[in-house]
Amino acid sequence: MNQQLENQQRVLEGMSTVVLLFDDNLLLKYINPAGEMLFEQSARHMLSLAYVELIQHRDEISLNKWVEEIKSGQSFTRHEVPLVLFHEKEVTANLTILPLTASDEKTEYLVEIIPVDRWIRITRDEQRVEQQEVTQEILRGLAHEVKNPLGGLRGAAQLLERELPSEELKEYTQVIISEADRLQALVNRILGPAGMPKVKEVNIHEILERVRSLIKIEVQDGIHIHRDYDVSVPDVKVDPDMLIQALLNIARNACEALGGKGNLTFKTRVVRKYTIGHQRHKLVACIEVIDDGPGIPADIREKIFFPMVTGRAEGSGLGLSISQSLIQQHDGLIECQSEPGRTVFSVVLPIN
Repeated sequence: MNQQLENQQRVLEGMSTVVLLFDDNLLLKYINPAGEMLFEQSARHMLSLAYVELIQHRDEISLNKWVEEIKSGQSFTRHEVPLVLFHEKEVTANLTILPLTASDEKTEYLVEIIPVDRWIRITRDEQRVEQQEVTQEILRGLAHEVKNPLGGLRGAAQLLERELPSEELKEYTQVIISEADRLQALVNRILGPAGMPKVKEVNIHEILERVRSLIKIEVQDGIHIHRDYDVSVPDVKVDPDMLIQALLNIARNACEALGGKGNLTFKTRVVRKYTIGHQRHKLVACIEVIDDGPGIPADIREKIFFPMVTGRAEGSGLGLSISQSLIQQHDGLIECQSEPGRTVFSVVLPIN
């Protein structure tokens, strides 16, 4: 019997799934090592704590209902439940609670937690990339179709201008030529950068300083630019020009969102064990562009990386789409979190 218990103990301690056991008063009796890692606390600090002290649910009404269900002897499973764990750690998890009858006829409760934040993010990122690729292919096709007649239109306007006797009439051909040039620039932006990245090892802080100096020239005095650099970030292999362009697009968008007044921060950190797509990287460099503006409108928050999506009447909606495309060519990713008073664009690049 002791051997069987030892085997069960080894199985529980070897599981990657978080397993907790609560007594009939919903006080913690056991937590496996995977649980200690998730809660970021040792078992001795958590034993005898109540369920509600360890695990808080966003929806208190649902929590009370579930507690009633548990105590009535029913088991249940809920998927993608937002939880706040001990010490305010937030996770999204699949949660299973199973009542068990102990040897003394008292009921114990086995709780299984499977964090799914990573898989939700991977799925979301894959869908976003696929949608972007399809949209960009359609736009590139349209851009190629527009390019030739646009050139013909501009050329015809130039020829017509030479034949016109009046300077007043030439004003109209100048309008045609300037609008054709504007559309040509838009088409070139849709088509995106030509050629493969010319990568070399660079210090990302040198890149950021270049972006900062360019932004500093453009912005109004009411916008204050801050730096929060981690000097331990290793060099990364990137095309410097592409990375500058990607970060410049993001920073310009942030400054426009600030409307002439506020704070813009460039922040760098090293992140360990980070997944981009299906690939797990030991180390990545994370560059954050942070502003304290009004935030991105909720109706476009999930679509801001799509071409032609913008929250500004005068915007083309291509800056962030181009930035995402440039970073993806480096096997990286751009993510965004936004709420009123804080918007963060995170550029994540693998460190080889």
